[in-house]
Formats: sequence, structure tokens, C-alpha cells
Amino acid sequence: MDHPPNTSAPAPGQQPDPSRAHQTFPVLSAADMARIRRFGEPHHAHDGGYLIKAGQKSRGMFLLVKGRVNVTQRDGLGNVRPYHDYFPGEFLAEAGTIYGGSSLIDAQCVGEVEGILVVPDQLRALIIAEADLGERIMRALILRRVSLIQAGASGATLIGAAGSASVLRLQNFLQRNGQPHHVVTGDEDPVAAQLLVQYGAAKAEAVAVTPNGTVLVDPSETRLATALGMIDDRVCEGIFDVLIVGAGPAGLSSAVYAASEGLRVAVLDCRSFGGQAGASARIENYLGFPTGISGQALAGRAFIQAQKFGAKVIIPAEVVRLDCSQAETEGVFAIHLADGRRLRGRSLVCASGARYRRPALERIEEFEGHGVWYWASGLEAKMCAGCEVVLVGGGNSAGQAAVFLSAHAAKVHMMIRGPGLAASMSRYLIDRIEASPNIQLWTNTELVELEGELPSGLGRVKWREGGPDGVVHQRELRNVFLFVGADPETRWLEGCGVAVDQHGFVLTGIDAVTGLDGKVLPGRVPSPFETSVRGAFAVGDVRAGSVKRVGGAIGDGAAAVALIHQHLASLDTRPTA
Repeated sequence: MDHPPNTSAPAPGQQPDPSRAHQTFPVLSAADMARIRRFGEPHHAHDGGYLIKAGQKSRGMFLLVKGRVNVTQRDGLGNVRPYHDYFPGEFLAEAGTIYGGSSLIDAQCVGEVEGILVVPDQLRALIIAEADLGERIMRALILRRVSLIQAGASGATLIGAAGSASVLRLQNFLQRNGQPHHVVTGDEDPVAAQLLVQYGAAKAEAVAVTPNGTVLVDPSETRLATALGMIDDRVCEGIFDVLIVGAGPAGLSSAVYAASEGLRVAVLDCRSFGGQAGASARIENYLGFPTGISGQALAGRAFIQAQKFGAKVIIPAEVVRLDCSQAETEGVFAIHLADGRRLRGRSLVCASGARYRRPALERIEEFEGHGVWYWASGLEAKMCAGCEVVLVGGGNSAGQAAVFLSAHAAKVHMMIRGPGLAASMSRYLIDRIEASPNIQLWTNTELVELEGELPSGLGRVKWREGGPDGVVHQRELRNVFLFVGADPETRWLEGCGVAVDQHGFVLTGIDAVTGLDGKVLPGRVPSPFETSVRGAFAVGDVRAGSVKRVGGAIGDGAAAVALIHQHLASLDTRPTA
């Protein structure tokens, strides 16, 4: 089939590596197109009409049979950039199409257009049933999503002062969730400056503009996600086989294995997919990646994989309460969300991980997002270029962050309470830290004071070396990174009978029914990974006794699914009244 050359002229960085263009925009053969027809329905559109516009819910993948479709990117300020011209044999879709997410592009017909529309459910069926063709389609969908994110010409436009903490907060949320966006200041764009004035945004506030023109002043992450169409109320209907709370490595692993085995799965997270692992700059000891992989990249692959098999992922969604009142009698759990929604399921996986621990410092909450950070992504690294920073912590996450930041910051002051790193950090990270000339390790040291004024943020840091009577040091520093551990995120389980240890981590297996005297209580002994409540399982960092490693969390999720099948089978064979 002849394929006219693409005459679009994308902006630099807007397309993936040109050497992968044949993978990003493959031209299918007549045989491939015939295979796709089995999963779709004919669709016609007229000259000048739109197959879809940015911000609308995707109807599915469109395989072009006749005509031409011009695809452009559009941001919240009305800026339009060409992306790609599609011709017969090509298909319009990107990774978000798999689950019917909001469109990131405008697709306008040039001449009369005919094609095959494959709705999201059928697209997933196609990808799984037609293995080789499905692999080519999936690769193209992922590469297109990556190119749209890198371009920053689609999605929300974030407007605010240079270095604004509110802009950084929203930018981090969108980046962690794989949502295209870009940032402008009033100095860069007169339209942006006018919007800041028109909507009365304070100096420290951010304004977000969606592609459909909705303007939000300093919105919460949930409000912004709603405006961008990231939240779908329809997924709350019916009863799921598995409800998974937490979209970190353990939760996503549970979702992939459960959904791939035909179970109806919902995954919820209040922040983003990937959990704390998603914020890791580079994971180098995960099996199969000898050169390492970023936590965001690893989590992003699992996120797409879970959706490929049909798992419903709801982010952001804050779970505030678990209702187990019908778990024993009817075999149904209910989870209640902060926005009033409720989801029900026949089994539950607690993969909620842990929340970042705060040192006992005055004003620390005041400076969070204004110079105090609990992760180190590319956004923070760029902000710290050429500056000195403080990093507190001695675990692997702290080591990864220190090495990552040392490539950007002038100097990294790394502080630990103990005498050295050997007790808490992998040897390869210790060697790398020792070899980094701009990382200074401070042992037997702790932060004692943070100073600064809002909205400008943190300005000065004091720390004490050598114990209570040691020497106090002071530096003019604007950024402190805290990796001092985490506490289990189990408040939503309170009142449901799920047993936890003295630190709040969820007990599973025989530990869940062992009394303080060390004797096993009479009655049912839970299976491994099952909690004291029948049908409720715990995996990953939130589980007492877990190894607190990405590989261990993924293994927990896979193992729990086998036990979930046993539990569901027992429900199906229960005698009815």
C-alpha cells in the first residue's frame, strides 16, 4: 500500500526518536487490517469533522481505511501544534485509549473519511488475542504517549511565578501520573499574565487551564484531575472480584496477575501510580535491568500492563474507610472514598504502603512544598542545579536520591544519625557515594532548625554534628530532601478488625491470629498474605515482615493472587440459605 509522506512539521522534541518512527506510526498490511475488522465496527466522518477533540473521552482506536486525518496538539492557552497526518493503514490511538481516557489531541478529517472504530474493551481483547499484532499496536500506543508527554504541547497549562511551589506541586502530580502538561510564567506569555490578573491569583498561587478552556485557581490535585477527565465515576458500578488499595509495585503486581487471569479488578491510589518506588531516580538492583531503570519508568510499564488486561485504575481516589460488615456473611467488602463514592468487591488487597515520616522539627509542615521534599525527581533536580542541598537519610532510597542529585547540585550534604551507611544501605550505593566528590557525608548528625519566609520558602538550615552537645552548623540553603523512613498507611483500616503490629503494619498468616503470649488463637488460621479478616490480604511495604524492596513487593502481589483465587472459589461453593 502506498503511503504518502507525512508533511507535518512538529516542534523539536515533539516526536520520538526518528529511528523509531516506523514503530510509532506503523502502516498495517491488508491482512492486519482484516484481523482488526473482527473487533470493530465501520465508522464514517465528513470533511472538516472531528473524530475527537482534546479533553473528550476517547471512543476507542480508529483504523483509517479511506481519507486523511490531521492530528494536532492543543494546550489550555489555545496554542496549536501539528503532530501527525494519518493515512489509510494507520490507526489513531495512544496509551490512554486502552481505558477510554480523555483525548490529548484534536483529530480533524480531510475529505470524506472511512474507518474501523475499535472501542476500548474490544481494543484490549484485540491486543491480547492477536499477540504479534497486539505487540506492535501496544508499542505504538506507548511511544505516542511518551512523545505527547515530552512535547508538553497537550494537556493542562500551569501558570505561576517562576519557582512557584504550587506550580511544582501540580507539575509533580501530573508528571507522576503520566499526564502531558507544560508550565509558563507571566513573563513568558502575555496571555498567561492576563489570566493571572483576570482570575485574581495571588503571587504564590498557580492557575491551571485545561484544553477545553476550564480555568482553575490553585486547585487541589483531585480538582485538577476531575477537570482533565482523569476520574471516571462509572467504574464504581457493580461488584469487583478484587479491590486493591494502593498503586505501588505491590498493588500493580496484584492487578496485573489478577486481571490477566480474568478477574474484575479495581485499583485505587490517592496520589499516583508507583508509590514511593515511583519517585526513585534509578533502581539498579531489580532483576532483569542490569543498567538500572527509574522507578517512574518501571511503574509506568506496570500501570499500562494492568490496564491492558482490563484493570480499572482510579487515581486520585482517597480511601477513608473499609466496611467489613458484610464480608463474613455475604462475602462483600465496601471501601468509602473521601468524595463520597463507594466501591464493593469480593476480596480486598491492602497495598497502601507507607506515608513519609516527618522529623520532629518546628515549621516543617510550613515548608513542605516550599523547600522541604520527600522525593527527588527531575523537577526538583532541575530546581537545585548549581546549588547546595541537604539530604537526610541512610537507606537505599536516600542513597539513590543522593547520587541522582549530585549530578545536578553543586554539593549534597548527606546526613545520618548513625556512624555509617553499612547497616542500612546496599554496598553498590555506598561505593558510588564515596566516589562522588560533591557528596559530603555527615555522620552522627541531625537537623535542628529550618528558617525562611513564605511564599519564598526555605532559606536557611541548621544541623548539629556529634550529639546533643555537638557543633551546630548553618548554611544558606533552599532545599532539604528527607528520606527518614515511613509509617504504614493503615488509618483507613481502623474499626474493621484487621490486626496490626505495634507499629501499625498489617499482620498476615499465622501472625494475624497469634496472641500476645505467642499462642495461636482458636479458630481460623489465615493463609499467607491474608489478614485476620477473611478475604482481606496485605502485600508490600504495609505488610508486617515484608522486605521493603520493589522485588519483594512485586512477589507479594503475585503470591497473593493465587490465594485470592482460593478465597473466591470458597465463596462460590458456599451453601446458600
